[in-house]
Amino acid sequence: MASSKTLLITGVSSGFGRALAQEALAVGHKVVGTVRSAQAKRDFESLSASSAFGWVLDVTDFGAIDGVVSEIETSVGPIDVLVNNAGYGHEGIIEESPLSEMRRQFDVNVFGAVAMMKAVLPRMRKRRRGHILNITSMGGHITMPGIAYYCGSKFALEGISEALSKEVKPFGIAVTAVAPGSFRTDWAGRSMTRTPRSIPDYDEIFDPVRKAREEKSGKQLGDPRKAARAMLAAIAADSPPVHLLLGSDALGLVRGKLSALEEEIRAWETVTVSTDG
Repeated sequence: MASSKTLLITGVSSGFGRALAQEALAVGHKVVGTVRSAQAKRDFESLSASSAFGWVLDVTDFGAIDGVVSEIETSVGPIDVLVNNAGYGHEGIIEESPLSEMRRQFDVNVFGAVAMMKAVLPRMRKRRRGHILNITSMGGHITMPGIAYYCGSKFALEGISEALSKEVKPFGIAVTAVAPGSFRTDWAGRSMTRTPRSIPDYDEIFDPVRKAREEKSGKQLGDPRKAARAMLAAIAADSPPVHLLLGSDALGLVRGKLSALEEEIRAWETVTVSTDG
């Protein structure tokens, strides 16, 4: 490979984080992975005696993040690439889902990711190089009933990524929002929290969506190892994309959304421009 880098990946115990760590190690990168327990740290470090470094960190422990990043830079070396992968899905109808569930969803998926970015940026800026990958979702571009808090968190991370990319581009730092479609990960299984259903009125709109998700679980089109290779290609690129979709389902659904949006804008154009002057 062209050059060996040090990657800091949050949430390497399973899913995309684990797949990316394994593929990155296989091509000669060093990987620092955050995990939630000492056992998970040992499991991760067993992937490579010389290149896999586990760190116990909860990304919602905002006060600990700066110290952890400093420790990593001192003991492992400069972080070339931050991959904000830690996250989870929340399933629930808005009217039924308490605000506390939304706060938790945003704490992990948005605030945790931003705290990690803020911790690595001063050093990346000083070195005039670096790359931040934020794992979002096609749910950061399209929506479906029953995952509003999740989509809201991913839309937020997409917007933050795009704005940040404009702020740090002059310093040689790239930011890429990676939006996977449906992959064979734990997202809809162990990693998802579900608010109990309570209002029958929503059964008709919600039940088919949940049923389809459950039937598809484990049989999704997307291969996490291929997603990992796609991310490594973005990391190696001279001009990485600001937005990268992964999966033909994401491609079809996001293109559909953009064309529907364009249609709606056109239909209401007269009203839109009527507010000038």
